[in-house]
Amino acid sequence: MLENILTTTQFINDRTGHFAPEVAIVLGSGLGGLVKVMEVEHRIPYAEIPYFPVSTVAGHEGMLLFGRIGNRKVVAMQGRFHYYEGYSSAEITLPIRVFKYLGVEFIILSNASGGINPDFHVSDIMFIDDHINMLPNPLIGKNDDRIGPRFPEMAEPYDKRLLTLADDIAAKLDIPVQHGVYISNSGPTYETPAEYHYYRVIGGDAVGMSTTPEVIIAHHCGLPVFGVSVISDLGGKGLHCQVTHEEVINAVGKAEPCLTAIIGELIRRSVEIKFK
Repeated sequence: MLENILTTTQFINDRTGHFAPEVAIVLGSGLGGLVKVMEVEHRIPYAEIPYFPVSTVAGHEGMLLFGRIGNRKVVAMQGRFHYYEGYSSAEITLPIRVFKYLGVEFIILSNASGGINPDFHVSDIMFIDDHINMLPNPLIGKNDDRIGPRFPEMAEPYDKRLLTLADDIAAKLDIPVQHGVYISNSGPTYETPAEYHYYRVIGGDAVGMSTTPEVIIAHHCGLPVFGVSVISDLGGKGLHCQVTHEEVINAVGKAEPCLTAIIGELIRRSVEIKFK
């Protein structure tokens, strides 16, 4: 695996002139507009990158972007990969490992998710405090100690320093946010009412089809994580919840300007945190 990571990293460095990003962003369904606040200097289609999968989902552009937000150098995945597309958990998380070798200090992960907390509303922004992973763990199999430990610690999956900074930014921008636990499942079907109820019973506030494998790999290779969900629909017993992908994209679109403002400022102010 390390050889593949190094090959991919070298390819990207050659294409970007060793751009050396400081922050990485993974943009989930409908959240690709964040790049509007980014001064893009390099674009590389996923299809051209060695060992990268290719996005097959509407709303995921399939482009790796390099540029600047404020005084920070950023790499952004305009669209991510999912287990339900037929890739393994190890394949969908390869970009996270590459970001580490490119020199990234921390990573921002975003997604669209179904709200199961009864206090949530469609288009709410939820900062992720913790998660319950119900996808195959990407670390299953032989471990390469050169990349990370056999048993990575997960007591603080989402960096508290970044969460505190994001809360301060949201308050100053007068943008209301929620906090909660994110649950991942394989998809691609949306949840039944009974499944929504079950996820709530076991402690979830929102459910989606991504993110947790990326967080696991980030911890394995020592990258701090900030995670955020946009609540795209609501589900649970007693609720009529027929969801379409188009409705998810529309709901996320309403929240996108606020989320863009928060993440943009989080990146600019991240210099306040010493990650190394």
